[in-house]
Amino acid sequence: MGLSGFGGVLPFARAGIVDRNRWLSNTEFAELLSLGQVLPGPNVVNLSVMLGYRYHGVRGAAAAMGGLVLTPAVLLLLIVMLYDQFSALPLVQNLLKGMAAVAAGLVLSTAVKLAQGQSRTWRAVCIGLAVVLTIGVLQWPLLPVMLVLIPLALLLEWRAMR
Repeated sequence: MGLSGFGGVLPFARAGIVDRNRWLSNTEFAELLSLGQVLPGPNVVNLSVMLGYRYHGVRGAAAAMGGLVLTPAVLLLLIVMLYDQFSALPLVQNLLKGMAAVAAGLVLSTAVKLAQGQSRTWRAVCIGLAVVLTIGVLQWPLLPVMLVLIPLALLLEWRAMR
């Protein structure tokens, strides 16, 4: 998966973990990914560590992280050396623009798939819209938005369960 995900591994990870191997349901994937996003470090690496640990303990966590990170890290070092030499070429600049569009499309398609498995209560929709508005439109910093919206979402769900 690490080698498949130029621009991001998330779409490939979701397809492999949920659709192909059925190690997690869409809901479980979204929950672990959410936890991975609030922990320090890259969210998909965090997800791989949690999934590896779930199935094979500490050794599984280490193997999952190594498998996801090691080969792409070596490849990245080679690409950086090539980029350093050829970054000024117009062809390289055009290739990067095309890759950015593909990466944006992959992220958007994964977001749509993840959203399909989520609850559609008024609470969830309001929190989702608040996130889009504050971070996407107003471009407020992520940490303060999370510090307000996560407790608010938990409070709303807790009250709904009572």
